[in-house]
Amino acid sequence: MPTPTKGPRLGGSPSHERLLLANLATALFRHGKITTTETKAKRLRPLAEQLITKAKRGDLHARRRVLTVVRDKDVVFALFDDIAPRYANRSGGYTRIIKTVPRKGDNAPMAIIELVEELAEAPAAPAKKAARKAAAQRDKVEALTREEEPPAATSTSAPVVEAEAETKDDDK
Repeated sequence: MPTPTKGPRLGGSPSHERLLLANLATALFRHGKITTTETKAKRLRPLAEQLITKAKRGDLHARRRVLTVVRDKDVVFALFDDIAPRYANRSGGYTRIIKTVPRKGDNAPMAIIELVEELAEAPAAPAKKAARKAAAQRDKVEALTREEEPPAATSTSAPVVEAEAETKDDDK
């Protein structure tokens, strides 16, 4: 838990700041990303990263230490079983802060803090791209086969043209 700063604090007293950061950490682990003010996001980042590092240890003592901050047992279960294994090969930098537009009501600077996803999910896009290329290739082949078929179709429409030509000759 970060030690309270001297001077102005988030929300007033040090105890209120600890509770505020604990609630923000719970929401971050539950949803994966949250929108909050820049100041709260900057204060939340070290706490969230410490909790993930403790969860990576995975022992009973680490679980009890995390439970002192995050009071929701379902979130702690998800943190230890889903989130921590995702960062097994990473030694830090589990969160990302993205600055967004100021809040409409009071023009407070806002930010999105989110858990960094592993690069294992990135190769899914090339698979979609390959599938799209294969579908486009099939469409080209179908279009070429359709172009070969029209000569048979024009033979049926040719007598109609001849019949129109005969009616024009009869009028003269």
